[in-house]
Amino acid sequence: MLECGMLERDRRALQERSSALLKQLVVDELLVQLLQEDKILTDIMAEGILQLDTSSMSAAEQTSHKRSWHLLRLLPKRGPRAFSSFCSALRETEQRHLCEMLAQSQQTQLEESEGRAARQIMQTSERRKLMYDDSSLPLSTQEEIAAKRARTHDSMEYSLDADSPAPLPMIPCTHDLYLSQCLKSYKMTSSPRGFALVISNVKFNPHDASDLDTRNGGEVDEGVLGKLFTDLDFVVTFCRNKTTEEMRSCIDAFRRRPEHRNVDSSVVCLLSHGVDGAVYGTDGQLLQLESVFEAFDNVRCPQLQNKPKMFFVQACRGEEMDCGVEQVDGPGRISSRSCEQRDAGQEGPADAIPRQGGQRELTRIKLPQRSDMICGFASLKGQTICTAAMRNTKRGSWFIQELDTAFRCNAKDTHVADILVQINGRIKEREGHAPGSRYHRCKEMSEFTSSLCKDLYLFPKYQPNS
Repeated sequence: MLECGMLERDRRALQERSSALLKQLVVDELLVQLLQEDKILTDIMAEGILQLDTSSMSAAEQTSHKRSWHLLRLLPKRGPRAFSSFCSALRETEQRHLCEMLAQSQQTQLEESEGRAARQIMQTSERRKLMYDDSSLPLSTQEEIAAKRARTHDSMEYSLDADSPAPLPMIPCTHDLYLSQCLKSYKMTSSPRGFALVISNVKFNPHDASDLDTRNGGEVDEGVLGKLFTDLDFVVTFCRNKTTEEMRSCIDAFRRRPEHRNVDSSVVCLLSHGVDGAVYGTDGQLLQLESVFEAFDNVRCPQLQNKPKMFFVQACRGEEMDCGVEQVDGPGRISSRSCEQRDAGQEGPADAIPRQGGQRELTRIKLPQRSDMICGFASLKGQTICTAAMRNTKRGSWFIQELDTAFRCNAKDTHVADILVQINGRIKEREGHAPGSRYHRCKEMSEFTSSLCKDLYLFPKYQPNS
């Protein structure tokens, strides 16, 4: 059973934009089908909408208006998920402008409700950025990106020029959600939540890496991630167009930051060309991902012990392109307990270590060398195939687009591992649009690995003591 009511802010957004929606919304079979699949509409409701026939051209406009009116009358009664599901269906049916219009309405509501508190938070955020800014670190480079080298061959990270979602505001976490999850999830109350490092290689040295073309659209990903993690209350540092050795130096300086002790998490994003298990520096040399994870393990980064560490890798893991396969079934689509105590470090007196002078003390609880990490990959690693990642030359990569949308819409009440599952689902549905090329209708599949030991909620825009 669905919870009865839609969230008030969502209901108000629909109400405020109802006139425009009635004029512009196209309620076709695909949109209704998507809402059925998401269990927002029952079969009877769907039939009631679709039985309004639009076959008559003279009555088409009137019938479309009736379908829209019928759907908009139902949605507020279909539970708290109805609004986000409706927005997702709008994006699927190429009506992103309506989704963006609703998002703008929500943003206006948020700004009005926060008022003075919002301005105070912004001022605090600015002071915090100044407090934590360390100009001695070799991390922040502000050079302007110059004209890009022309592509002379096919990129290992394929570029497409269409199919991208509209930007959305960050939906804040509620007090009730925080109270329901805070005791069984990672602590996430520091302000800032943590530090984020974004290493973005767009231009490659034509002499040392002549086979690596410019990652057109890669600079868009950098901006998207910077804004996303800033909105999630992270202090973001950028490292742009670095050789492999410079990337190592940036990572080493970042993981040594003493301020990690005072925050609850960290983020590292790597955006570059890549192969299975490594990404390229601008000099054409490979940085092994294993060395990146190793830099943040419990031995080499004690400041982040027991704290969640998030990694996101936008890079190919091979040169094979996924051309997809026709779906066989389903609808067509238009567009040991015996040692448990000791393993936990709760040794009894028989395991106590004697001190000099006859005194005894219990050994400290030990940690595995590496834990509390989660890493999202833009492309899939298989036993026999490592696939390429798709990138929109104007709006950035598929993976980063979906990462941004999923966190903005769902971090309010969903933990990070489940968000990455949602991203996998969204990537699975996407197809490339490049008519006349071998990239047309190409596919991509993202994946993630995790050694998290609790649920990881980011509790966006929420402070327990505010």
